[in-house]
Amino acid sequence: MIEVAASPIPRTLHVAVLMGGWSSERAVSLKSGNGVADALESLGHRVTRVDMTVERRTALAADLAAAAPDVVFNALHGVPGEDGTVQGMLDLMGLRYTHSGLAASVIAIDKQLTKNALVPHGIRMPGGMMVGSESLYAADPMPRPYVLKPVNEGSSVGVAIVTAEGNYGSPIGRDVAGPWQEFATLLAEPFIRGRELTVAVLGDRALAVTELVPASGFYDYDSKYTDGLTVHICPAQIPAEIAESAMAMALKAHHVLGCRGTSRSDFRWDDEQGEAGLFLLEVNTQPGMTALSLVPEQARHIGLSYAQLVQRIVDEAYPEASPGLGG
Repeated sequence: MIEVAASPIPRTLHVAVLMGGWSSERAVSLKSGNGVADALESLGHRVTRVDMTVERRTALAADLAAAAPDVVFNALHGVPGEDGTVQGMLDLMGLRYTHSGLAASVIAIDKQLTKNALVPHGIRMPGGMMVGSESLYAADPMPRPYVLKPVNEGSSVGVAIVTAEGNYGSPIGRDVAGPWQEFATLLAEPFIRGRELTVAVLGDRALAVTELVPASGFYDYDSKYTDGLTVHICPAQIPAEIAESAMAMALKAHHVLGCRGTSRSDFRWDDEQGEAGLFLLEVNTQPGMTALSLVPEQARHIGLSYAQLVQRIVDEAYPEASPGLGG
């Protein structure tokens, strides 16, 4: 374990923790937000918990204005908390907030825009194409196996791996359950065999590499958020050069996209190809903060408690309040 010196006691702040939303990741966001709020209260901060519901969405700005927090901790996942919508509102209101700003959020939520931004900077990502879901009923967009995924969903929501042996049929049937029934367009990518890796970035530092080993199938939504369905190996038992490359790619992606606070980059590594088999899949600008989440786990690996991690994220949004970061 890498020892991290304890941070000086920060100035007490009023933090509004924004959570919930109405995306497919609402339940995860509520767990993240309440965990963050509990940690902030344990540090002595004053906390206002704001559950962003569909019914209260038109009142969100008024609710935040009435609360008048020093900083907003954005614990939302998915649209509209991760795609720039909430970030733009907070910018207009002049409120400080955690995690990435408007531009980085707009790009990173869209897997195709992320490729357009990162690949020219030498970051290896899978090839692929956008396809209309209707076209899948006529023919496969590329040789099997391949992956279909919504372009702007997180937590592996709506991901389908189409294999030659799969039960989707060839071509995929209109009456077969899958993301083609829910989304008009999908991103099709070649399937990369091998191992699932992830790297968290906090500020200017890549924390560690975790390998994710699902009990069965692939690392889908249930595997991510159901205790016991996935084994987390942190640090990953992989060659040093692969770990270093993954951490360097994650940190570079964080900076190229203009991310703030923390992000998490997900990878597939074909261990039969060495470093050439390492591919970045996506960058999450609002990674989970639940008990099973990967960023808190990697923070513990370098010696940061959950509360210290939360404080570091707040520090970057409001450096003046931290003796270690500003005035």
